Amino acid sequence: MDKADVQEAFVKAGLARVVKDIDFLVRPSIRLSTTPVEEAMLKIGASKIGGVPDLPPGVSWPQWKGVQQSFIAQISLEDAQPYDVNKVLPPAGMLWFFYDAKQETYGENPADRGGWFVLFKNDNLKGLQRASAPATLPAESRFKACSLHFAHEVTLPQQPELEIPHFDWTDEEQDHYEQLLSTFPDPADHAAIHHRLLGNSDTLQDDMRLQCQLTTHGVVDMDDPRVDELSKGAMDWQLLLQVDSDEHAGMRWANAGMLYYWIRQEDLRAHQFDHTWLVLQSE
Repeated sequence: MDKADVQEAFVKAGLARVVKDIDFLVRPSIRLSTTPVEEAMLKIGASKIGGVPDLPPGVSWPQWKGVQQSFIAQISLEDAQPYDVNKVLPPAGMLWFFYDAKQETYGENPADRGGWFVLFKNDNLKGLQRASAPATLPAESRFKACSLHFAHEVTLPQQPELEIPHFDWTDEEQDHYEQLLSTFPDPADHAAIHHRLLGNSDTLQDDMRLQCQLTTHGVVDMDDPRVDELSKGAMDWQLLLQVDSDEHAGMRWANAGMLYYWIRQEDLRAHQFDHTWLVLQSE
């Protein structure tokens, strides 16, 4: 599906008048599909979800509160590059993602910082070594290795009123949009596992960008006098990686939820991946 297909879907859904707003809504994404695999069959440095990381020399498995974190994924950016429509990711290198082994970090509090880890390297990749799972990492915090297939997709947000300046949709148009989203891009895909790089998130609760903006500035109370000013920067945040609950990898986030790694656009441009913020949401 491309932008023209989305326009056609809008017209069929009774949204012809608001096709004018599509550019504010459509965001390209890189869909990641998993296939269970014997990890020994994967070459060192291959993109994968679960298993154990292939780490550069001198890089230790990250910890949180004295326990090694769960390894979530490693992404070869050369694999992602052909599908990165807007070329916002580095063209080469590797990203590694880790998360609190106890799954007790939700991104709701400034003290959660450190409960996940994102590493970016674009050198010394020929010296990668497959790590061994730490003995202190509980079995339930280790996930099954899955190879990744990459594909381009377009995504739509769940709250168009947050994306569109001077939002003027009628209640009826908003109802039509919600109906469209309920089967977008098609019923089979809507019910599938949704791992992705970039694009709009599949939000299960509230929009997370304001949460990221406020929490990273130490704000936990909406009565804080800094809220109004800080809120202006909420839209600077964008999704970096979304990791769905996935039976292939043995991943289940709370009540069939998702992990979301968020990053500010300026940090993404600067390749400052250690400035991410993580949120866990569930239904």
